[in-house]
Amino acid sequence: MRNTMKRYRERRGARVCGPLFTAVLVVATLACSEESIAPAATHYRDDEPRVCVALPGAAGRHDDEHTPGGIRYRVRTPANYDAAVAHPLLLVYPGAGHSGAASERHTGLTPAATAAGFIVAYADHRRLSLPVLDDLATIPAAIAARWCVDPGRMYVTGHSDGGTAAAAMAFRADDGFTPSGIAPSAAGINADDLAAYDCPQPLPVIILHSADDKLFPGFGRSAAQWWAGCNRCATTTHATHDDCVEFDRCPEHAPVRYCEGDGSHRRWPARNATLLQFLRDVAVAEADD
Repeated sequence: MRNTMKRYRERRGARVCGPLFTAVLVVATLACSEESIAPAATHYRDDEPRVCVALPGAAGRHDDEHTPGGIRYRVRTPANYDAAVAHPLLLVYPGAGHSGAASERHTGLTPAATAAGFIVAYADHRRLSLPVLDDLATIPAAIAARWCVDPGRMYVTGHSDGGTAAAAMAFRADDGFTPSGIAPSAAGINADDLAAYDCPQPLPVIILHSADDKLFPGFGRSAAQWWAGCNRCATTTHATHDDCVEFDRCPEHAPVRYCEGDGSHRRWPARNATLLQFLRDVAVAEADD
């Protein structure tokens, strides 16, 4: 893992834009209104199991949570959050230089994810390293200690640095957090990097990557092929209704889907509906097991 992080930083250092670009991007993303990223209400079934008792977390927006290492993160629940019902969790890791607030605006995931019943969290960025990944991995358990989260339905996504962090969560040392599924976007890790690691247990994977990504060209397709091999899928694929491709004959609860878009590396893909439906489908399947 240490060598992978070193190669990743070298790739970024050779090509990534400087602080002025980051500042302009943050200002642009902050232009979105608070209303456009407000948590939405979800629909709870009448027969939802009521499994949590007396957890302290309240409904709404919570902006001042911190990891043991001091990384700030923000938590969003459905607007009508039911504290007794176990929710799937979606943890979003940010691109380089982004706060959790900027990442929330960049992705625009909060309204649709909370409407779909997810609790969503957005971590601030730290330069990727093994200690940082370990610190980021503490967030799901910390959220589950305060809000009603299903430990079997904890998913991670992120863009660029955040996509790399999301992928790394699946094969880092298991010290209490193994994601139930991963959704890396524009990640800087490809099959050559992944080949250095043993395959984790099969898990749902959806990879988002732009065909126009100049920073990490072809990395998404390459990584998807590696994950398909790890999940013991066939090498063949079929087109999905959302213009992605899914590998054939994957285990029932461990599909691998690759969605290729266009636009620059820094652009979050316009695939929120696809991403959330994929995770919602596997979350429902896991909840029914």
